[in-house]
Amino acid sequence: MRSLSPGELARVAEELREELVALGAEAGGHFAGSLGAVELTVALHAVFDTPHDRVVWDVGHQAYAHKALTGRREGLRRIKRGDGPSGFLRRSESPYDAFGAGHAGTSISAALGFAEAAARRGEARRVVAVIGDGGATAGMAFEALNHAGHLGAPVRVVFNDNGMAIAPNVGGLARTGDARGYFAALGLDVIGPVDGHDLDALLAAMAALRDAAAPTVLHVRTRKGRGYAPAEADPFGWHATAPFDRASGARRRAAAGPPSWTHAFADALAQLADADPRVVAITAAMPDGTGLDRFARRHPGRVYDVGIAEQHAVTFAAGLAAEGLRPVCAIYSTFLQRAFDQVVHDVALQQLPVTFALDRAGLVGGDGPTHHGAFDLAYLRLVPHLVVAAPRDENELARLLATGVESGVPFALRFPRGAARGVPLDPEPKPLAIGRGELLRDGRDVAFVALGATVVPALAAAERLAERGVGAAVVDARFAKPLDAELLVRVARASRRIVTLEDHALAGGFGSAVLELLAEHAPEARVRRLGLPDRFVEHDDVEAQWRAAGIDADAAVRAAEALCDA
Repeated sequence: MRSLSPGELARVAEELREELVALGAEAGGHFAGSLGAVELTVALHAVFDTPHDRVVWDVGHQAYAHKALTGRREGLRRIKRGDGPSGFLRRSESPYDAFGAGHAGTSISAALGFAEAAARRGEARRVVAVIGDGGATAGMAFEALNHAGHLGAPVRVVFNDNGMAIAPNVGGLARTGDARGYFAALGLDVIGPVDGHDLDALLAAMAALRDAAAPTVLHVRTRKGRGYAPAEADPFGWHATAPFDRASGARRRAAAGPPSWTHAFADALAQLADADPRVVAITAAMPDGTGLDRFARRHPGRVYDVGIAEQHAVTFAAGLAAEGLRPVCAIYSTFLQRAFDQVVHDVALQQLPVTFALDRAGLVGGDGPTHHGAFDLAYLRLVPHLVVAAPRDENELARLLATGVESGVPFALRFPRGAARGVPLDPEPKPLAIGRGELLRDGRDVAFVALGATVVPALAAAERLAERGVGAAVVDARFAKPLDAELLVRVARASRRIVTLEDHALAGGFGSAVLELLAEHAPEARVRRLGLPDRFVEHDDVEAQWRAAGIDADAAVRAAEALCDA
């Protein structure tokens, strides 16, 4: 590409955009952000000496064009599948992926580290961070810019200003017509703003960025979804897409079935808010992904979108709770990791009634290891005063959400991605007793003790064992903290064989909590724990991930039979 003329590069950009539209129509995936970054991507690789010069992308939503230009064009037809590339940036995937990314706001911090390392070694290497799709609202981005201005290291930042995260950007920076004053105040030089779809202007600006000797920001204005009319008209709806008909933009509809867990949560929260004016909701730039856009249609004015700022979201919720409101903080499990200190220091320590709704708990399929909610039970159950629960179906979700909101204590509720169970809903969800599980099936030979999504395979395993003459009890624990000690000890003493199931890392998770309890109160029970192994689970469909991790019904049957044989 570095040998091509500007006219030839324009042809590359045109063909690349056509390729991305064809890819989206066939395979789906993150779509609008990458369409908007086509010219930007072409200019980066044409001007900088990649991969010797390091390009550090933020998130990965905008990097499909980058993947296509760096040897992964054919593989993109299988993106997010077990036999295809990641939907995000992976160092192990390509030397052009200088730094892995799946969570927002990391690029400038990492690029500054790259630039400082090159300077210390005396290497002639340029480093560029590309931040956009809302990543600049993340607290880390502000912190890194401040440090870059202080160090004076020649880090280069391309600010892909498309006005969007997944939803439209929020905050003061999003309203700034010219961000020059903001960046200059932090000690960075500024080039632009430049039209990010004018390739000639962009190539010239990128060359100026390449030759900069001080920390410099290139402000590029782009249009998310550029080049595909439906995506330009609705960049929010086309941020990520299922396969679609290219001519009409009609997307393939999934077969009719139960509502998603996300919609079930949003509807249950709306029902609670109907009766309780104290209920408000908070999202960190994910109103659609968390269902809070659905909630907002019923309760406008009671949702706060704080941008990609999970730490602020949690402490903001704590402030609301301290003044008598009942905030529900809806954040993906994987993203709440970023606010662990705030959960401990600002919510639990002060015993404030914040309810955390952790969507995408457990294995999430194609988004892979950056998005699996594999660690929340371990990092939450160790926090004093915090209740941790998980529903087996959407009716239990509504009841546990009501429990959390009305409890007056810090409360975390985890639930998975995808379709819920399709069970009937109570007209008015009633709160449950905190720390009380439910014996769903009795049996004296072995007992399955499951939490949340794994209750279903536990019940299926018990049915299959019954056909073989093995009596298996099934306990829905409901709560990882506090455990129902009376129920679990009684079941353990009756069968003396326990299999725990969880869609979570084994280390420190639900099974560990059960082991701790039984070691003290029923040491005669033998326990086999099923959960996620001590490795990051790669992207694939969820059923394949469950089989590989050994948390499905087949694995439960094998574990129970092994205990009975022993």
